[in-house]
Amino acid sequence: MQINRKLYRHTIHRARGWMRLSLGWMLVALLGTMGLAHGAVVTKACRVEGMANEPQCGSVKRAWDPARPDGVQVEVHFMVVPAMARNKQTDAVLMLAGGPGQSAISIAPAVMSRLSRLNHRRDLVFIDQRGTGRSAPLHCDDETRLPEEEMMDAQRQLQRLRACMQSLSALPHGDLRWYTTSTAVQDFEAVRQLLGVPQWNLIGASYGTRAAIEYQRQFPAQVRRMVLDGVAPPDMVLPESFSRDGQAALDQMFDACAKDATGDSACAVLYPRLRQEWQSLLDGLPRKVTVNHPVSGQAEAFTLTRAALLRAIRSPLYVPALAAGLPAAIHAGALGDFSGLVTLAGSVGARKSMRLAMGMHFSVVCSEDAPRMSSSNSLIGKDFGTVDAEQYTQVCGFWPHGDVAPAFYSVGPSQSPVLVLSGGADPATPPHHGDKVAKALGAKAQHIVVPQAGHGVMGVGCMGDVMVRFITASTDATALPQDASCALAIPRPGVFVPVQSTPTKGVQP
Repeated sequence: MQINRKLYRHTIHRARGWMRLSLGWMLVALLGTMGLAHGAVVTKACRVEGMANEPQCGSVKRAWDPARPDGVQVEVHFMVVPAMARNKQTDAVLMLAGGPGQSAISIAPAVMSRLSRLNHRRDLVFIDQRGTGRSAPLHCDDETRLPEEEMMDAQRQLQRLRACMQSLSALPHGDLRWYTTSTAVQDFEAVRQLLGVPQWNLIGASYGTRAAIEYQRQFPAQVRRMVLDGVAPPDMVLPESFSRDGQAALDQMFDACAKDATGDSACAVLYPRLRQEWQSLLDGLPRKVTVNHPVSGQAEAFTLTRAALLRAIRSPLYVPALAAGLPAAIHAGALGDFSGLVTLAGSVGARKSMRLAMGMHFSVVCSEDAPRMSSSNSLIGKDFGTVDAEQYTQVCGFWPHGDVAPAFYSVGPSQSPVLVLSGGADPATPPHHGDKVAKALGAKAQHIVVPQAGHGVMGVGCMGDVMVRFITASTDATALPQDASCALAIPRPGVFVPVQSTPTKGVQP
């Protein structure tokens, strides 16, 4: 089957726009409001690519090791988008970046349209968490231009990561033990104090929800409101949860296709044997395949492994508009054409602004998640198995670990209102994580599930309005509960239908 490339690229382009606002979020952004401390000048005008208005930028020097304030220092950078109204509110909105490893400043232009109403009376603050963006970044080499054969080889990837770790460790800020979430949120508190903000309104997405929860644990009096979009609890054990949660999202995609049986372009009509085709793909691996490289466009041959296929299939599941292309891509793969799967796999996080600082990513996960894998009760997905857990176990075997206090893994009752958001089709942070955290947060938390949304729901339909109403409510009593019934009927995107010279139904591999 030949997929119409122009239409495919157009579909993916439209999906990326939604993805940048709802995801990240694979990782998302960091927002805040600011009041300058007693008129002191702590920022200056700066230019950030993609920002329509001129923001203010600043930085604060922080001790690498909080127990050694006179030791090595790290400069934590932040950006402020001043409120448009003169009569602005003094409380701050702080949205914490995803990943872990995402630069908040880099993704700010992509989320500004969703925050414009908040920006009317509140400053927006974007902080590059230590290890990301401009704050002592821990980047490994960009792999997007590597040959597919090298990118897909697990052992070569481990070798590259080991080399990256050694290179980063030689940097002035290369003590990789000091990038934990607990240490980072103390930097956020230092920014709050520098700006003279009385309280933050925290907005966390994906990993940013973990940072928000930890900030509230350490500084509860400094939190006015908190939005948790796609909850990654501190005790989640990220590598292992990928298996159970990814499997559930994949099965949901298959179920949705089977139920879509009305009309010539229905998924079940076009792909009546989709599950069998998927299983035949898995059973036929490893195998040699040839595809056009997503960056260079040159045809390349490489060995496709089961692990590589599973990682490729999970990426578009983050965004339902991209997942709509999976039936066509799986069907084409069963016929020997893997270009659709490769294109979809590279569509999430392809932009430079979405790039993760992988050194910071592993410093966080290897300190906070990996040590708990052996005692985790996570269920294993039928297809995904232990692929991710095995990879992280190998990397964390040589990556430096920071110390994490036992209290970090506990979520206690919240003193302030919390809005918990989950996407029912999310392969990374599905609703059962939000349920657990909302229950622990207590009576001041409300959990809203958007059934057909993926990873990150603030940019879906009316959910932006819900978030704005929650944050701008004048009292805690009017902040919750929020009516989100408008989001319950948001449909799952229809299956992507490739343009073919001769329409066919139920083509058998």
